[in-house]
Amino acid sequence: MAKILTLTLNPALDITVSLDALRPGHVNRAQDQHSHAAGKGLNVAQVLADLGHSVTVGGFLGQDNLQPFEALIRWRGFADCFVRVPGETRSNLKLVEADGRVTDINGQGPQVDEAACEALLRLLEQVAPQHDAVVVAGSLPRGISPDWFARLLEQLKGQGLKVALDSSGAALRAGLDSAPWLVKPNTEELGEVLGLDVHSAAEQQAAAQRLLATGVEHVVVSAGEQGVSWFTAGRTLHAQPPQVRVASTVGAGDSLVAGMVHGLLLAEAPLQTLRRATAIAAQAVTQVGFGIRDREQLARLEAAVQLTEQQEARR
Repeated sequence: MAKILTLTLNPALDITVSLDALRPGHVNRAQDQHSHAAGKGLNVAQVLADLGHSVTVGGFLGQDNLQPFEALIRWRGFADCFVRVPGETRSNLKLVEADGRVTDINGQGPQVDEAACEALLRLLEQVAPQHDAVVVAGSLPRGISPDWFARLLEQLKGQGLKVALDSSGAALRAGLDSAPWLVKPNTEELGEVLGLDVHSAAEQQAAAQRLLATGVEHVVVSAGEQGVSWFTAGRTLHAQPPQVRVASTVGAGDSLVAGMVHGLLLAEAPLQTLRRATAIAAQAVTQVGFGIRDREQLARLEAAVQLTEQQEARR
């Protein structure tokens, strides 16, 4: 198996509240509540660990609420590459309704100063070259500029790592300039950063071709229950996941990223890579929390994924 670094610059304590139906402006009574140390890179790390990889986690953590994050790192056996900064790591509230709809209320992370930024870069200079790939995922905390983020990705790429990027907005736009090995936007994120409509298969393909032309090797576009499209030079694959009972959509994209990185680093057949990654993402929406919990269920979901190869759209 591989040794993989995941970076979560703006982690969060996810508080997931399950309720029958959200009634804004009224008292709502929860059916269940869970809290998880989370953030996109940490979510990816948990799935990668379940797939057998050795994982290092890093980024920034607020000093005032370290306990749940340090407990997760110990429990999972992750190597810890987080820089501690003053303040609290943010809390994100996820309101999950019975029909699967999720309302997110995301807090602000701590202010990250220049000294912390430089500390992380110095730490990564020492640690990153020991890894086969790095997954950089999630939003930017306060104090982090897109320019610094681009510098971080260029450093990682210059150290010889395969860089997988899963972000949005200004962070995704800045990250694309470094031509990562893999990017995983959803249709909304891809459309926003390129200023295009990417709802149809042809529109997604046209957008992906723009990224591939800049040097990105793998463009993975997720579209919820409409499936996943994987674009590489000369080939486009599409996976349609099976229908499942939705408990929460939180973490589905992170699970997809983990599955793709797993298959690519093991040099598996492309169809198998996409099939398993799509099944892992489908399993993620059936549960609250992160990781592969039921291998038998995952095998059933894999068998039910429908794979097709798409023809290049005519210009």
